[in-house]
Amino acid sequence: MNKPISAVSPRKAPMALSEELVARTMRAVEDAGPTPGMVHMTDADYARIRDEVLASAPAGPAKLFAYGSLLWKPVGEVRGGERAVATGWHRSFCFTVKRFRGTVEQPGLMMALDRGGQCQGMVFEIAEPIAANLEVLLRREMTVLPAVNVPRWLQVRTGDGLCRALGFVVDPANPRYAGKFDKQVIAATLARAVGHWGSGAQYLFETIRHLDACGIRDRNLWELQALVAEEIRGVQAKDA
Repeated sequence: MNKPISAVSPRKAPMALSEELVARTMRAVEDAGPTPGMVHMTDADYARIRDEVLASAPAGPAKLFAYGSLLWKPVGEVRGGERAVATGWHRSFCFTVKRFRGTVEQPGLMMALDRGGQCQGMVFEIAEPIAANLEVLLRREMTVLPAVNVPRWLQVRTGDGLCRALGFVVDPANPRYAGKFDKQVIAATLARAVGHWGSGAQYLFETIRHLDACGIRDRNLWELQALVAEEIRGVQAKDA
């Protein structure tokens, strides 16, 4: 029986990273527009990638594997929702951004699926019209060429067995790929970087909160949120 996405798993202790601490990281940032030197995707690019993804889709309903912001900031229309595990991939703050949740002066870090380990997330069914809803997803997850966050049909395991679902994974050959950082370095970045979409700390907080609502605890993210909370307090103390 699939666990409803609203189910909340018991927690031994609350998050150290609170809404009050996240609010300290937020400030009004004007969108500076496209980062100089970046080649932004065109309508033709999105249509080409959409068609390539659809051409390689497995038979049956098109499914989406959500592991991060798609849980709390969805785009397009999806249905249902069941727990799933993608083996061979893990959540990682592994690519840099100079827009959205960072700036040229203070780049941020964003999360993607990187190779190794496993990742618990949720599988949803992409609603009809699939092509239109898929393109909305592509436009949210991909902005420049070459793309650092690319669509891939992943093999995931649900309570009903194995299936394939669309996930967005990092391209390690992309120049924006940052690789594996020490958690303290990631925490320092997330505590300071903010763009017109919000801060890195907010992104982490909302991801953990919505994973928890799905009954999912990511040990690495849980350790990271405590470090981010410490960093935010340290920044405030230094500026006081």
